[in-house]
Amino acid sequence: MDLEKLKKEQIELSSKVSIIGTHKEIKTIGGCDQLVIGDEIYSCVVLCDADNFSVLEKTFAIRKVDFPYVPGFLAYREAPVIIDAFSKLKNKPDLMMIDGNGILHPRRFGIASHLGVTLNIATIGVAKKLLIGRVEKDKVFVGEELRAMRLETKKGANPIYISPGHMVSVLRSYEIAKNSIKPPHKLPEPLHLAHKYVSRIKEKVSPVEE
Repeated sequence: MDLEKLKKEQIELSSKVSIIGTHKEIKTIGGCDQLVIGDEIYSCVVLCDADNFSVLEKTFAIRKVDFPYVPGFLAYREAPVIIDAFSKLKNKPDLMMIDGNGILHPRRFGIASHLGVTLNIATIGVAKKLLIGRVEKDKVFVGEELRAMRLETKKGANPIYISPGHMVSVLRSYEIAKNSIKPPHKLPEPLHLAHKYVSRIKEKVSPVEE
């Protein structure tokens, strides 16, 4: 595992990221969540109607874990299995929400950006922790660049951090994520549903002993 080589690769690929956004209407939103069970990593992708978040499709994929968890390099661990699950969808989403960062990343190329560029799809990163940056009135800056927005979705719960991955702007990412919250859930609904689905798979694979 040559992290310096991977850093250079991230920097090179980050030049392909666009955060200008498009005027394409968002009719469907996908969400994905991953879970490691033993030496295997599971990914579930849920496709939702963007208006009412009814589930249109759900898929999953399994791979052997072949990359350790290293902050800043999550895509090398999780992206391959997400792509496997994504490829099984009969209908591709207009936008994907990813559990992780987009451009709110040391090299502006978190897992949401990585998947956006690889799949050529609009993506938004939804992170539970602040990896880098400073927060000023819910705006997250790295240097002088606005990279993300802080979003408090549930009273008493930690905020989440919304950053564009690819083909969507910072403010549009925030708007879409905020409109995807379905109380009392903390996460945007596509991610909540993906988490719920992958948890069910875990129960089937490794049932709790009574």
